[in-house]
Amino acid sequence: MPTAQGDFTPYWEDGAGSSALETALNRASAERLIQAETLFALFQPQAYPADEFYQAWRNVLLYDEHTWGAHNSISQPDHPFVKSQWAIKQAFALDGDKQSRQLLDEALTARGELVVPEGKVNAIDVLNTTSRGYPWGLVVVPKELSMAGDLVKASLTTPTGIRSQRLTTGELVFRPCWGAYHSRRYYVTEGSAPISNFEGARAEGNALTCPRSAVSGALTVRLDEKTGAIASLVHDGHEYVDSAAATALNDYFYLPGSDLKGLERNGPVTISVKERGPLVASLLVESEAPGCRKLSREVRVHALRNYVEVINTVDKLPVRAKEGVHFGFGFNVPEGVVRMDVPWGVVRPETDQIPGACKNWFTVQRWVDVSNDDRGITWLTPDAPLVEVGGVTANLIGSLSDPAAWLDHLSPSQTLYSWAMNNHWHTNYRAEQEGPTVFRYVLWPHGRYDQTAVGSFAVEYGQGLVVSPARGQLPESSRLWLSNPGVFVTALKPSADGRGLVVRLFGASGRDAVTELHWSDPAPRTVWTSDTSEQPREAITGPVQVPAYGIVTLRAE
Repeated sequence: MPTAQGDFTPYWEDGAGSSALETALNRASAERLIQAETLFALFQPQAYPADEFYQAWRNVLLYDEHTWGAHNSISQPDHPFVKSQWAIKQAFALDGDKQSRQLLDEALTARGELVVPEGKVNAIDVLNTTSRGYPWGLVVVPKELSMAGDLVKASLTTPTGIRSQRLTTGELVFRPCWGAYHSRRYYVTEGSAPISNFEGARAEGNALTCPRSAVSGALTVRLDEKTGAIASLVHDGHEYVDSAAATALNDYFYLPGSDLKGLERNGPVTISVKERGPLVASLLVESEAPGCRKLSREVRVHALRNYVEVINTVDKLPVRAKEGVHFGFGFNVPEGVVRMDVPWGVVRPETDQIPGACKNWFTVQRWVDVSNDDRGITWLTPDAPLVEVGGVTANLIGSLSDPAAWLDHLSPSQTLYSWAMNNHWHTNYRAEQEGPTVFRYVLWPHGRYDQTAVGSFAVEYGQGLVVSPARGQLPESSRLWLSNPGVFVTALKPSADGRGLVVRLFGASGRDAVTELHWSDPAPRTVWTSDTSEQPREAITGPVQVPAYGIVTLRAE
């Protein structure tokens, strides 16, 4: 019997871009729910509200489920039936967002009584909810939790503070190092961040710079004064912008209809300094743009880790004529291989696709990487899952029965486009979008491709360090850590029956792996294999075998 193997890249995911705001909300809710589950497991598993988590996950999943809206959503967008169907669909995302925030707050509150130091001091806890350790992890303290001052200390008796920076948004940031599932208490007091010879990140004119650090080479970013796109990104002496490509990095493209000859760009830009460093420096690019009331693009560089963060805000005009919003990224990685993060796997376009798979657009989870044998760059896209390779290829309108209209081959390319918004389909999806929507992208230049490192960086950004008012007593050591860095914990949660912990392992490196689980006291008496039922199956001792891209579920009591 003939067989075929590969990724059957789907065709109907384009609808995720027809309600981009809700899609971004829902993606963030899923990450937040994972973090909330982990916090209950680490601190108060007996308080785990299983039914509330069930309802929250139900809403997240039902938003992602394909049935989007009414059959006449495009032909009669103002019909009461259409509006009522969209209200139901939208509610899944809105309710999931609200529930995930409430559950995170419940998990943080359940840790114990508030710790209130004497004097003008904010006591905060910083919590790593992932199985990964990070050098200089980013801590973002909300303004309301850092009103006492700008001086951050690990102890009230410590005479010196930690290097920090107050952002123009009011948040206070600093960067300590972190272990897996580690938690630490800090104190924000009167005073300023310590002054030293730390050069750090800087912004001047249309350029951003970060000096070499212990873990990364020097970084320089230069913006195009006419378009506002990143015209140059030099890391460790290598230029990552392809000057011969049709797009720089973070270029705005608007396509009315389907004819690529009609591609439009943003208008003249104004570039100003937003953050001055030393930990975060940024430039704000503002302009008019077709399809928008206003386009704002903030380009940040982060010192010590030396990566670029892009925060695009599209204030969308309501347009019912067929349209698409794209952000282009033309990378200079000669002979670079494109790899995409999909659920429980990594796919190379063309190479790993089954015959008949969609090549006009792809749907990714957290990251895309472009690497050759020596170096590469990882591109995170937390808000917008739709990606095009090589050009603006998602320009197909409606239902196309002619196979010739679809790409049947992709030539190697290191150019990516984020297909951020569209209303291309002829039914079910939204006819228009209006108002501000944020699209974030992260550019991380690195050496030789390391899938474990790439996946770890993506998880670090997607499930960032949690900051909370100080409560109770923090554990002295991490609750759990793995011996094999190529194995990720994708879930650490109390079991629904309240009698154990569920640990889900994933073979993220793409290679068969063996890992040991190390627990802090009190260690579980017994660990079993399990499944989605969370019930115990077979008792295990010693190391656990995790297949490449495989999932192993354990239950610990």
